[in-house]
Amino acid sequence: LEFICLQCTSSTYLTGSMAGLINANPVVYSVVEEDVTEYNLSYENEDERELFTSEEIFHYIRKLNDPEHPLTLEQLNVVNLDHIQVDDKGNKVFIQFTPTIPHCSMATLIGLCIRVKLLRSLPSRFKVQIEIYPGSHQSEVAVNKQLNDKERVAAALENNHLLDIVDKCILTSNE
Repeated sequence: LEFICLQCTSSTYLTGSMAGLINANPVVYSVVEEDVTEYNLSYENEDERELFTSEEIFHYIRKLNDPEHPLTLEQLNVVNLDHIQVDDKGNKVFIQFTPTIPHCSMATLIGLCIRVKLLRSLPSRFKVQIEIYPGSHQSEVAVNKQLNDKERVAAALENNHLLDIVDKCILTSNE
């Protein structure tokens, strides 16, 4: 099963090579002030648990690093609060993200980073659906299919080189 093209796994920012930037001059947006809310995932009784919100999901993914630039997905306006929906009772999270350019070959890698971060952060009861914001990428249907195919995601995560890149993108999001 093929998940990500070779071009996507040789990210310029994460590998240190400046040749072949896909988006050499991305627009950098101002970020929302950091919310100091502490989220408590430990609860003894399922009936007493706090409900997950879109704000909490945004908190988890806003500081993910872009694989090409030393900027966060929030700074590049790839992720924003308005494109996150949570159905806590139905155990569903729906996220749409916007690549910085319509032909971004990093889109699949960015979606994979979002998925892995949420797999590591949310209780397993949640089904997470990740999609490209409609009309923002020339291959959105194909990328969406890859990002939401369990077998393709599992195969991608067996690739140690790819997993190293994903881990580097996630690294600062835990701070």
